[in-house]
Amino acid sequence: MGVAGSGKTTIGKALANALGWSFYDGDDFHPPANVAKMAQGIPLDDADRAPWLSTLHDLIATCLANDKPAVLACSALKQRYRDHLLDGNPCTEFVYLRGDFRTIFDRMKQRHGHYMKPEMLQSQFAALEEPTDALTLDIREDVENIVEKIIGSFGLNRPEIKEGVSHRDT
Repeated sequence: MGVAGSGKTTIGKALANALGWSFYDGDDFHPPANVAKMAQGIPLDDADRAPWLSTLHDLIATCLANDKPAVLACSALKQRYRDHLLDGNPCTEFVYLRGDFRTIFDRMKQRHGHYMKPEMLQSQFAALEEPTDALTLDIREDVENIVEKIIGSFGLNRPEIKEGVSHRDT
């Protein structure tokens, strides 16, 4: 979790790959109206986010019910958003990718083709309620170090690789 441009997708994909888990990007679940609003530089409000958060909650519940571990990249900026995602979903953990405004703004300026423009970053920081119950990691570290810290902090196990067989094939 974290503001736009904090590396949620990059870290999430790397973590999912290291663990042999599925990866879901919360951005892919926004309704078209939300995407259009953000593309116009209009920040989402709680009413805009409510159906999106419910969709993500249901995705987590489905993964858990089917015993399919997954990594979900999602902003989850406010505590009540995180509480909603956790409601009835045990075995769910948050990792907060923390960074300063300037570092993230500079990253976002390098991103092309994403609907979230750097000019909207201030609204993300304004909405952010930093979690006290999440693993907090500094985004200035390299991806591999962040992934290793997540795996170690939660005691996660990498899949065993059988000779000639990918962990995704087992």
